[in-house]
Amino acid sequence: MTLYGKHVLITAGPTWEPIDPVRVIANRSSGRQGFAIAAAAAEAGARVTLIAGPVALDTPAGVDRIGVETAEQMAEAAFSALPADAAILVAAVADWRVSPSPTKLKKGAGPPKLDFEPTRDVLAELGSSEQRPGLLIGFAAETERVVEQAIAKREVKRADWIVANDVSGDVMGGARNRVHLVTAAGVEDWPETSKEEVARHLIARVADALD
Repeated sequence: MTLYGKHVLITAGPTWEPIDPVRVIANRSSGRQGFAIAAAAAEAGARVTLIAGPVALDTPAGVDRIGVETAEQMAEAAFSALPADAAILVAAVADWRVSPSPTKLKKGAGPPKLDFEPTRDVLAELGSSEQRPGLLIGFAAETERVVEQAIAKREVKRADWIVANDVSGDVMGGARNRVHLVTAAGVEDWPETSKEEVARHLIARVADALD
């Protein structure tokens, strides 16, 4: 298994969408799965660009890390890092943002009126881009109808593969994961294992696909 001479782009962690100078819209992603994949890709010889949301994790050896906070920043960093042979979008990007208040919202003023708008869809944008990586992989974090929704996501986003997992438990902050790999050939159900082992198995498949 080798990825020597290949450039692999990986996103990981959550995004933070500001509400005011002290509050954000966030999620429970720890970044551990994405960082494990970045480490496995580097170990396989790839040049790895890791675009990471705000997480307290050390940068894996041999990985170029770009820190971001918002979905907009993550999208801009992803496109700036192209071209890439493969892109693996593991990050749990916030689906919604608001126009942030320049000053702290006060509790005494009552519940604030927040006007939500969608954030940029990095996977979909890459899927339709002229700079589309040769292998485009997205992640789907679901709590119900996991495989069914992942199959639909692969088609809508124009991704090659979707790695789906059930996050109704402690997956987003835990050390283990159980995923389903959705490709044009069908669905593979992988057994529960450590996030590091999931990463190594996925990178082995990526190396085979790019060979």
